[in-house]
Amino acid sequence: MTAPGTVRLLLADDHPVVRAGLRAVLDTEPGLTVVGEAATAECAVELAAAGGVDVVLMDLQFGAGMHGSEATAAITRVPGGPRVLVLTTYDTDADILAAVEAGASGYLLKDAPPEELAAAVRTAAAGQSALAPAVAYRLMDRMRTPAEALTKRELEVLQLVGEGLSNQQISKVLFLSQATVKSHLVHVFAKLGVDSRTAAVAVARERRLIRR
Repeated sequence: MTAPGTVRLLLADDHPVVRAGLRAVLDTEPGLTVVGEAATAECAVELAAAGGVDVVLMDLQFGAGMHGSEATAAITRVPGGPRVLVLTTYDTDADILAAVEAGASGYLLKDAPPEELAAAVRTAAAGQSALAPAVAYRLMDRMRTPAEALTKRELEVLQLVGEGLSNQQISKVLFLSQATVKSHLVHVFAKLGVDSRTAAVAVARERRLIRR
């Protein structure tokens, strides 16, 4: 049983040490209590659906299986479900856009100080947005130059190019035609001012648009 008004937290991260550290920090904060842990994104979805959780702290990368953004979408699409606060090491445009589109209430980086993390949890629990300053800046920068910003789909295609996939392989992963994949890459090249896949990946990684 938890006291009325207490924010109940579910920690979703595949690293036990990270979960233990988060629990140690958050359980000492007044009005916050950790009520569950999930080592996989699938488990996080199940526990969130079971009820008794107000905020899920969601990592993005869980190895094999469901991605954190997919789990976020599954949790937030349920009416009355818990809020999701992404807590990750990744600050690329591709990851940020995927999480925001999935319905995340906030996006923090794992190097955030404890007081910032606790404040973000309370903000998310209240139904408001909680973004790390660096993340908010990246989103604002995209809004300032929308014509130059890569779309979520273009970032997805470019991320897979960076992972070494061919156009044919990308078309199967994203359920697109090869012509559509090629069209996205043409737009990517134009926006980044490059003329090859290798150059596009190099520039995108340098600008932290996609993961290394």
